Order: sequence, then structure tokens, then C-alpha cells
Amino acid sequence: MFKSVPLHNPLSVACTTSGRRALRLGVAAVAMGLLVGCGAPELRTTQRGTARAPSVLLDLPPMKLFSSLRPATITRSNTSIARDFMALSFQLENGTELSQFTRFDGPITLRVTGTAIPASLGPDLELLIARLRSEAGIDITRVAPNEDANITIETLPHAELRQRIPNAACIVAPNISSWDAYRHAGRADLSWTNVTKREKLSIFIPNDEAPQEIRDCLHEELAQALGPLNDLYSLTDSVYNDDNIHSILTEFDMLILQATYNPALRNGMSRAEVAQRLPAILSQMNPAGNRVSTAPYSPTPRAWINDVEAAMGAQPSSDARRAAATRAVNFALSQNWNDSRTGFSLFLLGRLSVGVDRDLARAALSDAYAIYAARSDTAYHGAHVALQLSAIALLDSDFNEALRLTNTAIPVARTAGNATLLASLMLTKAEALTALGRASEARLVRLDSLGWARYGFGSDEQVHARSSEIASLARH
Repeated sequence: MFKSVPLHNPLSVACTTSGRRALRLGVAAVAMGLLVGCGAPELRTTQRGTARAPSVLLDLPPMKLFSSLRPATITRSNTSIARDFMALSFQLENGTELSQFTRFDGPITLRVTGTAIPASLGPDLELLIARLRSEAGIDITRVAPNEDANITIETLPHAELRQRIPNAACIVAPNISSWDAYRHAGRADLSWTNVTKREKLSIFIPNDEAPQEIRDCLHEELAQALGPLNDLYSLTDSVYNDDNIHSILTEFDMLILQATYNPALRNGMSRAEVAQRLPAILSQMNPAGNRVSTAPYSPTPRAWINDVEAAMGAQPSSDARRAAATRAVNFALSQNWNDSRTGFSLFLLGRLSVGVDRDLARAALSDAYAIYAARSDTAYHGAHVALQLSAIALLDSDFNEALRLTNTAIPVARTAGNATLLASLMLTKAEALTALGRASEARLVRLDSLGWARYGFGSDEQVHARSSEIASLARH
């Protein structure tokens, strides 16, 4: 097990990324982490000048889209699900308690407005709406842009959104139906604590991000528009977690939303009233959960959350972010957590340490991988770490290890619908195959990755840039 890490002041390495929400800055590119965050600037400068995209990338194939999604399944007891439902539904992310339960009543309408609406938004939204109807039993329908609707999804340039809301790329706000209304609303008008019944709200999404980033915004913000407003770091199977591992609604999320709209619950209920009715609701909806034992639970202290948020933050000092990750690791170890919180702390520290201390990064990531691999509900977390470890393996010229790690993680990324992670793993695998003299296999894997890369990274320039960065790892 990873030992407590001494605080130190290593060489500075710039790490800047963009995220969907303020708390997620620095982990928005969590699938790439090492490759496009810490380490990439240093790795691009090589003696042989080989950090360039393979020639096969000159002509990119069409973008690939996920026609169906198979998210993580529920493996926990109804007792633990009820506990999480209450924590998610009666508290905001900043810790503010909510006095009453709220949701929409009756059929829900949704419209999409804005300029330059991305072509990928329509198919991704229709797939999500279909899942909400069939899996969560929510009566939600998309209507024309000029019709009144309960939920308005408005697209706008990222720069305009961030000018008004720094460090955020997409948000959900109550009581309004347009960006113009948001800009002119008072703080009290936008406060969730003043909402007694959900009738009208807006989701603001950038129209100039990669298709996967836009899809992930749809999933996360629509989930909170319809249901709980909080996030919990203890969750391993949900988008209601600011670790940004899961980016599409899981079976757990659909169960939470289904429970939210159960007829036994209604607007204005107190915490005690909801808690009294929830066990029967979950027992009816998820009978298998009655036969699962409840794992021990320990609350997540604010001190650890603050350090994790600082490690993922947008501050320019990579030293400060790395120090925060170190504190998070030490705190998790002091609590004897052997769960996803410790794994995520180690993951952050490893990802932020590659450019300054590869041995520390390798040790932290290896321990994170071991924690995730030991549990069936964190296989997807392990796939994220596998990408980081496979990139280090390329740096170490351990191409067989890079191949082993990517072969294990690729099917998991595909099942989870994460094109960014999938393309990155496939490009890493292609570099390992090339180095091992298996050029024809490498070419096929690389070609297959590019359609996913276009969905995950967006522009052709971004696809070329990411491929170049991965290539530089094997050719340094």
C-alpha cells in the first residue's frame, strides 16, 4: 500500500485543462490526464524531434457515435441506496441543507434553443430522453424551440458562458427559460433553496466543445434538473460524483430518478417523510437490493473534499495542486479508507506528478489501479488509471506492459461510452504495437481509433494534437 507522502516543492509543470463544472476543472480531460495535462509540455521536446502525428492521420474517417449505451449496473443494497438518495436529495453541493423535497409534477417538456446548435446534440439528446422514459419512467418529451417548455437547453459559445460564470462550462439554473433571463436575474431568483416546486429551469451548454463534452453536459445537467442537486464522492456508480469518472447516466442514476418520480413522493415533503417512504419504494423497484449486504460506510469529511477540489482546481500553480493531492492521499490513508476515495486521491497525485517525479507517479497510479481492480464496481475507474500507466509504460519503453494494460481497458471504455478514453487507449495500443514490430496491427487499431477521437476531442486539429502527444511518449 502507498505510504504517506511528504510534502515537497518539485519542479513546476504547467497543468491546464477545461472542465464542465467549477469543481471539475483539471479533471475534465481525466481520460487523457497524463497525456494532455502534466507531462505533455515536457514530453513534446525530444532529442530526435519525433513528436509528430503518424502520416495515416492526414485523412480522418467520419466521426463515430454511440448508438446505444450500457452503463454501470447496480451492485449495492437498498439500504445504501436509500442513504445516498437522502444525501443527494436534501443537500446542495456546497453543503447547504434543503428543507423540502422538490421535483416536476406531471409530464415534462424540453426544448433546445440557441445558435449554432451542434449536429451531435440532437442524436445524443434523443438517446438520453429515450433512456429517461424507458429506464426511469419519466414522462419527458422534446418540443419545438418556439414552444413553452419546463426545461430549456440553450447553447452558446463557451467564452460567453465563462465570461459570466468563470470556471464553469455548463450549468443548470432554476426559475428561468433563457440565457438573457439568467444574466438579468438576481441571486435570490436563482437560488435552489427558494425552490418549492420545479416548474421552469434552464441548462446552458457550450456549442463549441467536443461532441462528447456536450453529451456529458446533457447527461449531468439534465440529471440534476430532474432530480438530486448534490454530488457525493463516495459513489462509484454514478454521475452524481464530482470525480468525473462516469459521464453518462448509470443504472444507479436511473433508479434514483425513478424513485424521485415515484407516486409515493410529492413536492414539499420533509426529509423525515421521504425517509419513511423510501425503503418501500426501493424494495418495489429494486427487489434484488434487498438481498445484498450493506457495506460499511464512513462520511466524507469536508477537509478531504477541499483538498480534492484544490487538486482539480484551475489555479495556475501546479505545485499547489500537487500539494493538495498529497494532502488528500495522506488524509485518505489516515482514515484507513480502502475505497474509491483513496483510489481517486492516488490517481490525482499520480496524474499530477508525472512531469516531475515519474517514480512517485508510477507508485501512486499502481496503488490506485490495485484498489480499483479489487472491486467489480470500479472497473471503469481502473480503465482511466490504465491509460495513465500505459502512457508511463511507453515512456519506459515497456511496450508489452502498455499493450497488456490497453487490451484490458479498451472493452471497458467502449462499454462505458467514453470515446475520449477509448480513442486514447487505442492510440496508445497502436504505439505499443508499432514499437513491437507489429505495424499492420498498429495501423488497423489507429484507424479504428480516429472516428472515436473525432467524437471525443472535436476538431481535426485536436485529434492530430492528441495523437502527436501519445506518439511522442513512445518515441522520446
